[in-house]
Formats: sequence, C-alpha cells, structure tokens
Amino acid sequence: MSDETLKKPKRKRKKNLTRLYFHSGTQDAIVAYQKSDSLKERESIYVKDIFPAFEKLVENLINIHRFTSLFDSFDDLKNDCINFLFETISKFDATRGTNAFSYFNVVAKNWLIIKTKKKAQSIKKSVSLDDPESLSTNENALIDEHCTIQSQETMLENTMVANNIIDILYEIRTKIRTENELICINSIITIFENVDELDLINKSAILLYMRELSGLSPKQLTTTLLSVKKHYRKLRSDDMLPDLF
Repeated sequence: MSDETLKKPKRKRKKNLTRLYFHSGTQDAIVAYQKSDSLKERESIYVKDIFPAFEKLVENLINIHRFTSLFDSFDDLKNDCINFLFETISKFDATRGTNAFSYFNVVAKNWLIIKTKKKAQSIKKSVSLDDPESLSTNENALIDEHCTIQSQETMLENTMVANNIIDILYEIRTKIRTENELICINSIITIFENVDELDLINKSAILLYMRELSGLSPKQLTTTLLSVKKHYRKLRSDDMLPDLF
C-alpha cells in the first residue's frame, strides 16, 4: 500500500457556532456602547453589532429549552427577552474578566425561566370569576387580598427598601471571590429585579428558583449562601432592611 493510502483522512473541525454570532467583536461593541455619550452612535452600535447577537442568542435558548410551550407567540417572548437584555447592557462589567456571551446567556436563560415559571403558576392558579359560587374560601380570600390597594406611603417605602437591597446585592457582587458565589449572587439579583413578575413568595419557592437559575447543587447553594449572608449582614447598616437570610 502506498503512503498516500495509509494516510488518515483529516477530520473536519467543528465550527464554533457561538462565534458566528456572538464573538469578541460583539463584546467590544458592548463596551463601546457603554462608553459612548452619543445617542446616535449608541443606536448604530446596538442595531449593527449587538442586536443580531442578542436575537440569535435568545432564539437558540428558546428553541433548545422549549420555552414557548406555554406561550402563544414565539416572537413576543423573544422580543421581550431581547428588550430585557438591552436594559441590562449597562450592568455588564468587562473589567471583571467576565465573557460577554456567558454573562448574557445566563441573564437571558434566567429571565426565560422566571417568565415561564410565572406563566405556569398563572395557568395553574387561574380561576373563573364568572362562577363565584364555585370559588373556595381560600380563592375568595386571595381575590380580596389582590383587590386591596396599598397606600402611597406603603408603596413608596416598599420600593425604597427593595432598591436599597438591590444596591447592597450589587455591592456584595464586587466582594465575592469564587465562581459559585458569583453564580449565586447573580441568581439572587435576578430574583429581586424580577420580583414583581413572580407568583411567590415563600422561602421554599425562592430556594427552588435559585437552584434552577444557578444550576448549583443544594450543598453548593447552602455553602455559597453562607458567604453571601456574611457580606449582607455587614453591609446592612439600616435597621429598616430585612434580614433576607
């Protein structure tokens, strides 16, 4: 047999599909968008270099994880998620060494999980008001509770407390050291920034959300929460803020 015959055929390298739409140039564009003071320039950067990457990223996540099973429109879900990513551009910090694709992939997936969970809970808990006699005592109580309007002072106070907590969570994120702690605090921040979208709230449900968002095991989550808890208690100087942990 000739040498040519014995030569093994070269394997074709698999293309990294991620790099085709979300690459180092995309990350550079995001940084440029953050630094620009010109609305026109930022719009141009977003439309040309960022939006196409966001769109493909969200499409892939929806298709892979089948997030559309509870929604009527693929496009509506996709566009809402892209809009959420657009609103979080300013929160990405390239100086921390975080890869932009990894960051926005987690943010988009977390948003889609929360949105889908909320939709599922809504479908499960929905009742018809056309037949009030069929409602249970508990369902009537829930309806009465949601029909009660809080005072302006109470709503303002709740908003201020929530904003202060979120500020502290972002400060904690600058102090943590391990990858698991970063994943954990990002999950907590995601829950707090979407709290109005959730059909909770009790401790078990929050921990379930955190496990799904972070992908950490119960043991890993418990360990990282202890670290986050220490930081929170040190920074919680205002007695008006609740002890979250």
